[in-house]
Amino acid sequence: MKSKPRIFIAGGGTGGHIYPAVAVADYMKCDAEIYYVGNPKNLEYDIVTQKNYRFLPVNVHGMPRKLSFSLIFWGFQLIIAILKCLIYIIKYRPEVVFGTGGYVSAPALIAAKLLFVPYVMHDCDSNPGLVTRKLAPGAYGVSLAFEKAKEYIKNKNIHINGNPIRLEFKEITKEQAREELKLENKLTICIMGGSQGAKSINSSACKILKTLSEEYNVQVIFQTGKKKYDEVEKELIENYPEYIADKNLIVKPYFDNMVTVLKASDIAISRAGSLSISELCACGIGTIFVPYPHAAADHQRKNARVMENYGAGIYLEDDDVTPVKLLELLKNLITDSAKLQKMQENAYGLAKFNGTYEIVEQIKSALNR
Repeated sequence: MKSKPRIFIAGGGTGGHIYPAVAVADYMKCDAEIYYVGNPKNLEYDIVTQKNYRFLPVNVHGMPRKLSFSLIFWGFQLIIAILKCLIYIIKYRPEVVFGTGGYVSAPALIAAKLLFVPYVMHDCDSNPGLVTRKLAPGAYGVSLAFEKAKEYIKNKNIHINGNPIRLEFKEITKEQAREELKLENKLTICIMGGSQGAKSINSSACKILKTLSEEYNVQVIFQTGKKKYDEVEKELIENYPEYIADKNLIVKPYFDNMVTVLKASDIAISRAGSLSISELCACGIGTIFVPYPHAAADHQRKNARVMENYGAGIYLEDDDVTPVKLLELLKNLITDSAKLQKMQENAYGLAKFNGTYEIVEQIKSALNR
C-alpha cells in the first residue's frame, strides 16, 4: 500500500496568507501528511495547532524597508530560518512545498529551491508581494487570486484561482443568515474594519447609525474590533443613547462566524484585504472599500482600485472617511437599487468558489511530475 505523500505548507503573519494555506491543508489532510511551517509567535500557530497539524517553527519577521541595523539583523534571522527549513526538509523529506507568499513562507520556499524540491505558490493580492515575485520563476506552478497579478509574475504555469472560499458561503442563504442573527428580511449593511477595527470607519459609523436606522429603515451589523469596542460604545452612547434597544442594529466587538454576517448583508464598508474581498464577492455584496493606508507594499489600495475598475466596489481613502461622506455614499446605494444590484452582480461575478480545488490540483500535478 502506497504511503500518503508528505507536504510542507508555509504561510503566516496575516489572514490573507494563513487562511488560504489552512484551507489547502484542510482539503488535503485525508490524502496527504501535512506539516505546517510558520512563526510560533503569529496567529498561524494558534489556528494550525487547534487543527492538530504538525507545526514546524521558524523565527522570521517582515523585512525592514530602510537600511539600518534592523535590516542586518533581519538578514541573519532569515539565514537561520532558511537553515532550519533545510534541516526540516532533509529530516522529513516532503515531496512538495506549498507557500502562500509573505515573509513567513520565504525560508521554506528558498530551502525547497536549494534542495530541488518542487514548490507551488499562491498569492492573494492584485500586486504580488516581494517573496512571490522573486521565487515564482523557479516554482512548479503559481496560483493567483487576481488576473492583474499575472503582469508581475514570470512563470509558465500560472492559474487564476481566486482565494479559497469556505463551503458555507455556498450552503447558507441570505434568509437563513438573517434568521440566525434575528434580523428582518430587509436591506442590511455590514460595517467592519477587520478583527482589530478601524478608527476612521468606527468614528464615522457611530455618528450615522441613528440616521440609517430611523430615516432609511435599514439594518446595520457593526463589528467594531475587539480593542476598539469600549471607545465605540462610549461614542455611541453620546451620539445615539437608544442604540441598544434599536432592533435594526447589532453592535459587537467581533463575530466568530463572519460567513453568517456577510451572507446576511447587501452593502458593506470594509478594508480591502484580499481574503475579505474574496468573501465579499462570494456573497455578492456592494462594498465601499476603505483600504488600510499602511498595508505592506500598499496592496490594499491596489486591491480596492481593481475592485472599483471592475465596477464591483467604491474606493474611499481612509483620510476621506467622514460621517457626511460615508452617509452620502451609503444613501446613493440605498436609494438607487439598480446601481446597487449592478455592483452586487459584478462582485459576485468575480467570486471563484473552486479556488481551493484548483490550487490542490496544481499541488497534485507537482506530486505526479
